[in-house]
Amino acid sequence: MKLLSAKPAGSPGSLVLPGFTALNLIVLALIGCTGGALAQTTTVAGKPGELKKLSLEELLNIEVTSVSRRPEKLSETASAIQVITSEEIHRSGVTSLPEALRLAPNLQVAQVDSRQWAISARGFNNTLANKLLVMIDGRAVYTPLYAGVFWDVQNVLLEDVDRIEVVSGPGGTLWGANAVNGVINIVTKSARDTQGLLVTGGGGTLLRDFGALRYGGAVGTNFFYRLYGQRFDRNSSVLANGNDALDDWNMTQGGFQTDWYPSDANTLTFQGDYYAGTERSALGDTQVDGQNALGRWTHVFSEESELQVQMYFDRTWRDIPNQLAEDLKTYDFDVQHRFALGERQTIVYGLGYRLMQDRLQNTPAISFLPPKRNLQLFSGFAQDEITLADERLKFTLGTKVEHNDFSGWEVQPSARVAWMPATNQTLWGAISRAVRSPSRIDSDVFVPSPPVPPGVTTFSGSHGFDSENLVAYELGYRVQPISRLSLAVAPYYNFYKDLRSLDQLSPTNLIIENNFKGEVWGVELSANYRATDWWRLRGGYNFLHKHLWPTTTNALASVREGNDPEHQFSLQSIMDLPGHFQFDITARYVDTLHSPDVPSYSTFDVRLAWQYRTLEFSIVGQNLLDNQHPEFGAVAGRREIERSVYGKVSWSF
Repeated sequence: MKLLSAKPAGSPGSLVLPGFTALNLIVLALIGCTGGALAQTTTVAGKPGELKKLSLEELLNIEVTSVSRRPEKLSETASAIQVITSEEIHRSGVTSLPEALRLAPNLQVAQVDSRQWAISARGFNNTLANKLLVMIDGRAVYTPLYAGVFWDVQNVLLEDVDRIEVVSGPGGTLWGANAVNGVINIVTKSARDTQGLLVTGGGGTLLRDFGALRYGGAVGTNFFYRLYGQRFDRNSSVLANGNDALDDWNMTQGGFQTDWYPSDANTLTFQGDYYAGTERSALGDTQVDGQNALGRWTHVFSEESELQVQMYFDRTWRDIPNQLAEDLKTYDFDVQHRFALGERQTIVYGLGYRLMQDRLQNTPAISFLPPKRNLQLFSGFAQDEITLADERLKFTLGTKVEHNDFSGWEVQPSARVAWMPATNQTLWGAISRAVRSPSRIDSDVFVPSPPVPPGVTTFSGSHGFDSENLVAYELGYRVQPISRLSLAVAPYYNFYKDLRSLDQLSPTNLIIENNFKGEVWGVELSANYRATDWWRLRGGYNFLHKHLWPTTTNALASVREGNDPEHQFSLQSIMDLPGHFQFDITARYVDTLHSPDVPSYSTFDVRLAWQYRTLEFSIVGQNLLDNQHPEFGAVAGRREIERSVYGKVSWSF
């Protein structure tokens, strides 16, 4: 493992990321990489091809749950939200969850190497991004190690995804800490919507081989289940000179879901997953595996009143040879109740408890002291939506109160207003406060492990590290000027305090503190256009400007949190051709990343498929505009993503 030092103060910071190792993970987090959703599948059935037949108005009326923790029409939400439907995922030809997230124009998504991704909303993007809450069917995929997501092990079966709701902007009032810059809510289909047998398989250049098998059945008329298994082998990325980066990997995963409807008012869901994989690097193979189980009971009292109780267990294990091993067990309980208060008010409130048992294996290079911690999180929230002016004006007020073991009590209030001057228009605004809770890297890390010989430079966390906090101001306008076109615009201004800094106490002593402030402003544009009954276009543009500054002389001015493009553009074209053919293009442009310097790039993916009844053959080309290009990371040791192609066969019956 080789660690390169930060650049001198006054110049953009830079670190080499030769591969995913623990020391990279720690140091990248230290210097900022330089520079349960209680959601139910609603409204949209899950079979491929159904969404493309919906009118644009019906697509805008898809019900989402991420903004208010209750079903509401996409077109009426007081938030910057994008929904990626199952049809859009299918027609894009993507093969992983991070690739699918590229379809949301309000996200910054960069592929670092064969298995690492940098994903964020409204800035602060890096491989250890920590201001985005991600949930899969109500289970938060969160590690207290760095307060973020290990994207390599979020390997859902894409054919089972009903939709992905992507909210840019704070969601702390409902979802709590780390929902600072956005919320990603992956909602899978119910077992009732995945009946029968599905078989898929194929292979290609980057995705060498893959296959999946799923079977859904029923017992009686009210109990449904599905079982699935899948595996893939991915090839390595390449270095700038074209040499193999030696980071190929594989993953095997299986799972189940049952949905029982004992009465019209009750739904009981139980689901679980298991995965295991091997990730190669020049320093040895990293082993990962994990298991999860989730149960949820939903009771509907009336159209205006509903109770949900959810519990889940999640275990993740990661062993990086001679660097770091982590065994994390998470136990989570959540209950929420929604009811109407009179004719004009809807109240949602809830309570939650989470226990995270984190066990780390220290090495001479890195240690966490203490190596074992039991982290508890207590939370409660309440939100009141008030409707006025013949249901055209809505005010929403709410707050969440949490207690964590690092910074104690946190309060995250918000106020939102939505005005619908006409049935085809929604104007909204919001003011919110959100926090990013401290992680074990912020508080407990020591690099190298003590005792340290004299003269050796050390990095360490601070037991006094406080939560980072944000106050956000948002506006938005959503309109359908004609029946075939919808438009949305969302400008925003974010002000951050107590951002993570790297302070130099002496020439050989660096410590993590909260001595940065910052502001981010920008605008998100999106459009959806159905040109004809057989051709649909969707896309967006994102402008972002970020300015950070230290608040003490000890904070290294060369260090910046994250690396974000100022401009990015995306476009997806979905075409149904004669003879059962489909022709789809997904294009994107990403602006320069300035620290470290990553050049701008443009590229596109193409999918050609032939579908007859339940049999489909497809061929997909990805990153077709150039032989290879980088998307993230410092120049030295940077990985690049090659042009690739794969073929796929899918059969369901």
